[in-house]
Amino acid sequence: MKAPIRICVLGNFSGRNAGDIAILAGLIHEVEARFDRPRFLVPTLNPGFVDKHLNQHHNVEAISLMPWALSAKIFGLPVLRAVLGADVVLITDNILFDRRLWNPLYNYLATLSLVLPIAARRGVPVVLYNASLGPISTRSGRWCLHRLMQVCELVILRDRPSQQLLERLDIPHAPPHFAADCALSTTPASDAEIDRIARAEGLFQREAGGGTIAFNVNTYLDVFLDRRGRHRDVGPLLDELARAIDRVIDALDVDVLFTVTQVMDLKVARPLMQRVTRQDRVKLIDNRTYRYDQIAGLLARCELLVGMRTHALILAASVGTPVLGIVSYLKTTGFMQSIEQGHRLIGFDGLNEEALVRQMLDTYHHRHATRRALQPIIVREKARAAHGAELLHQCLVGQLAASNPPADQPAPSAPMPRNPHHESSPRPTPDA
Repeated sequence: MKAPIRICVLGNFSGRNAGDIAILAGLIHEVEARFDRPRFLVPTLNPGFVDKHLNQHHNVEAISLMPWALSAKIFGLPVLRAVLGADVVLITDNILFDRRLWNPLYNYLATLSLVLPIAARRGVPVVLYNASLGPISTRSGRWCLHRLMQVCELVILRDRPSQQLLERLDIPHAPPHFAADCALSTTPASDAEIDRIARAEGLFQREAGGGTIAFNVNTYLDVFLDRRGRHRDVGPLLDELARAIDRVIDALDVDVLFTVTQVMDLKVARPLMQRVTRQDRVKLIDNRTYRYDQIAGLLARCELLVGMRTHALILAASVGTPVLGIVSYLKTTGFMQSIEQGHRLIGFDGLNEEALVRQMLDTYHHRHATRRALQPIIVREKARAAHGAELLHQCLVGQLAASNPPADQPAPSAPMPRNPHHESSPRPTPDA
């Protein structure tokens, strides 16, 4: 029997972020539909979490990145062994940026720019899979990204700004293909399961009123304030947000469900929730207690989601719920534009009580039309997410056929083009 293909998936799968596990689950679902019994090698800080969520139904090996496994997060023997032991390496999500570039406890780019060229020289294809790139703002970051892009056999991006970044930095790369975020392939938990959670949490219980609005905020508010030269004390901003939420509750007779998809965001979501005067109308759920598919199922029953975390927006949109994005990352803008909702964005510079109330009310009043409009768009975007797996299959089938041709036939050419810059382009010099 032919051995299953071994696929090493590189991303941030620590279990702290519902979006990350949604990406991994979506990737596995789509790839399994096109390969026979693939085996997934997943480096992670939390092997138990990956095993618990995925190993019951999939062939997944969680590889520990903890210090006792001789690793400083991404930097160490486990990742090197995983990529060298794989038949293909997939880099997914948004892990290639240069903030804190030389700190492997925070940054992936520097380590991968060293490790993946070794894998490529050993004949292991490296693929950017439904990924985003950047931000890159330093010469060292450009050098690392250049080095990595040289060895990518297949480049599948999930947004146009990533391609624009490569062009702006003048980094040679394989011809890019465009897909969509793997988390769009999320299948929400069953209605019976969502009914049970709703009863336990006291959600969606009022027959009268305007329904429930979900609200998602992230912990980087202080960073965004500081970048704009404003005081890092987030208290005044939280006061404004709370006043806006109170006004929307009164205007629409709605409940508000604070939805946390990254556990670190609890430290800002809780203080914001406590500032809301209408405490009888607010609830909180988080991904410590509920799986990503359960959160998606709960969001499906909300009238809309106001969100800062990109993957909170993606989970909501994946089930057809209208979304209003507060731009805290460039990838948020890219995603909202991809689902034709670029007009439903609030820039962080313009985030204040009046702007938030105005946008929330407008999104709410147009929610039915938006939900109808989103239906074909989300079908299209789910198909684009799945397209990444089809491109991967075309690439690998061509490579496997080329490496193992019938004895009486010449090796066929691969249907997907190889990176024309692989091992050929001059490399820029890094910072001293």
